[in-house]
Parts: sequence; C-alpha cells; structure tokens
Amino acid sequence: MTTTADTSRASTDSMLERAWAALEGVPDPEIPVVSIRELGILRDVRRAADGVLEVVITPTYSGCPAMAQIAEDIAHALEITGLGPCRIETTLAPAWTTDWITADAREKLRAYGIAPPTGQCGDDAATDAGQNTVTEKALRFVPPAALVPPACPHCGSAHTERLSQFGSTACKALYRCLDCREPFDYFKPY
Repeated sequence: MTTTADTSRASTDSMLERAWAALEGVPDPEIPVVSIRELGILRDVRRAADGVLEVVITPTYSGCPAMAQIAEDIAHALEITGLGPCRIETTLAPAWTTDWITADAREKLRAYGIAPPTGQCGDDAATDAGQNTVTEKALRFVPPAALVPPACPHCGSAHTERLSQFGSTACKALYRCLDCREPFDYFKPY
C-alpha cells in the first residue's frame, strides 16, 4: 500500500533529479566548456521546509564576480524546466577547492586550452558523485616553489614558465610553453 508520505517522497525525489539534470547544463560564465556542477560550484539541490527548491552554490573564491550571473543562470534553467521559482544559497564553508573539479572537467579545460590544476589541495574526501557533496577536510597550502609547472595544454610539454600570477581571471595564472611558444592559462590549485 502506497502512503501519502511515500508519494510525496517519490515526487520530491523525481523533482530533485529533474533539477540536477537541468543544472547539469548550466555553464560557468567564465569558462563555458564546463558546467558549474563539473567545477564543484553547485553543491546541493534540496526542497526546503516551505516547499521551495533551494540550490546551494560555493564560489571559487569569495570575491568571484561571476556568482551573480551563475545565480541568474540557475534560476533561468529551473524556470524553463518548470521547477522554479527557487532560492539560491551561497555558502563559503567549506571553502571551494580545485579538488572539487571533476576529471571530465579537467579534460575539457585542457581541450579548451587551459591547463587544469595539478596535485591535490586537501586530504582525500568522501564524495557523493551523484550530488557533488564533499565532507569537510583540511586544506594544505603548498609553497609556490614546491609546485610543478603545468604541462602545456596545446603540445603537452612540461617545459613551461609562469608569466604572471594572474591570467584572464583571478583563479588562473598566465603561463607560456617554451617549446611551442603558446601562452595559456593555468587553473591555479587551491
């Protein structure tokens, strides 16, 4: 026998699955070849006690100028899917880390001409692959001298040099390949 609670739970689960699917296609406004979920910006989608759909996002850094656009894009994606209106919650803790970038997104970054971050910033964390939920973990800061220069996303050479600590956005550094001579952005690990 199906109860009202079972029916409600099933419709909520279906609604959340539809919301995750709709948000899967929301691109990062600064790097449109990857989605906000693939970058780890999209943290959670849930139904609030008042019945409103809540979307939790974490900026790549606290001053990220793209967050207003991301919130707008999320609201639009849910509206056109028939799941809006929604409430968007921005959370700063735990702080975003490049460890949250998916393997697929790292490959998309490389194909787009951006060297993905190397190494890992924190200890291994339990990740729910379906929901992108990461348990809190300690971050370790690596001195710049200890970092291995990134490989060129164009030719694969490890013979690269940093030209500037900041690239096209604050979360990237500008590098140049000394073999193919092409400049490229490197998504800084943090």
